[in-house]
Amino acid sequence: MADLKERLLPPKPQSAVNLRDASYRASASGRQPFQGMDLLGLKKRGQGLRSWIRVDTSGNSQIIEVDKFTMMRRCDLPARDLRLLDPLFVYPSTILGREKAIVVNLEQIRCIITADEVLLLNSLDSYVLQYVVELQRRLTSGVGEVWQSEGPELNRRRSSRSFDNSFGSTSPDYLPFEFRALEVALEAACTFLDSQAAELEIEAYPLLDELTSKISTLNLERVRRLKSRLVALTRRVQKVRDEIEQLMDDDGDMAEMYLTEKKSRMESSFYGDQSLMGFRSIDGLSISAPVSPVSSPPETRRLEKSLSIARSRHESMRSSESTTESIEELEMLLEAYFVVIDSTLNKLTSLKEYIDDTEDFINIQLDNVRNQLIQFELLLTTATFVVAIFGVVAGIFGMNFAIPLFDDPGAFKWVLIVTGICGIIIFCAFVWFFKYRRLMPL
Repeated sequence: MADLKERLLPPKPQSAVNLRDASYRASASGRQPFQGMDLLGLKKRGQGLRSWIRVDTSGNSQIIEVDKFTMMRRCDLPARDLRLLDPLFVYPSTILGREKAIVVNLEQIRCIITADEVLLLNSLDSYVLQYVVELQRRLTSGVGEVWQSEGPELNRRRSSRSFDNSFGSTSPDYLPFEFRALEVALEAACTFLDSQAAELEIEAYPLLDELTSKISTLNLERVRRLKSRLVALTRRVQKVRDEIEQLMDDDGDMAEMYLTEKKSRMESSFYGDQSLMGFRSIDGLSISAPVSPVSSPPETRRLEKSLSIARSRHESMRSSESTTESIEELEMLLEAYFVVIDSTLNKLTSLKEYIDDTEDFINIQLDNVRNQLIQFELLLTTATFVVAIFGVVAGIFGMNFAIPLFDDPGAFKWVLIVTGICGIIIFCAFVWFFKYRRLMPL
């Protein structure tokens, strides 16, 4: 990975022609290195060029610099699909199947997959580099790892494919090129999201446990930021999950993504037309000039018509069979990563539920403290009322009138004793009333 980053560092300023020549220079290992790129793949000023990493079916990679319109013509894509890959804009995760390409926008992986190559936006992001390295490794190894655990029934069906169905397509033991590139993109996105979810879990659980033991403003602020990150990550994971589920529910979209099969059908149709034209030329028919139906032999026309009907019927049967099997292969591939991303979503959902439970526990604790404060305030108010009785007695005896009680030396002591006993009785009566009405715990 370090060598790959060194090769991806921006070179010294030079002309675009030199950059393009340097990008096609082969390395010592026979693999074409990444050279001549713009930092982060941004557009060059005044040129409108963008740097792309191209990986072909053999695993060879190179840097190409093309403009937007050239890329549109090359991959037969509209401008709105290329806008999804623009790093200057933030778009949700999307997988689009087009006539000649698959547009993939999954987190950091933004690429265009065709039947012959993968065009990836050039970047120094570690996940992008890992995607390129992993795709090259799988293409050079020649073994599809995702189908190692498939059932014997599918193996039997795949091994019984006819020679015509395998003509121009991949071997039964291998996935098509576009599916293998899509598999690596899905794996990179799922791994990235799962790693972020794991980091969030490692940070969240100790913080929540600390918050339950000590409620403070600092801990509450940290939990608030953690919950904001959790909501954003859950939204991204949910979008990837919905995108995969939407593809699995639509057989037409999955059939549209089988680019190798469509390319092989177009080539076989082209070769069939050429063979038919050669048959007509052998029989002495003119290909450049129209033939009169009167002068054409009836046997030749009937043979030509029967060949055309048989070829179209054979093509329809072969396309329907291969489409059904390819949909099954792609559906199994999507289902495997749907389980992975659904597991990540369940992990985030469990973390959110744990945060909600912690918030409920904190609210219960705060309510309990609030209730204790209310009970203490009630007792303090009752004690204040009892103490006020002494003030009432002092106010009564402080009046300016003469009574015989003032002449008794022990009168002051008896007044304090009687007033204190009355205050204690009143206080106990209030406490008993509060307990009777369940305003205070027994």
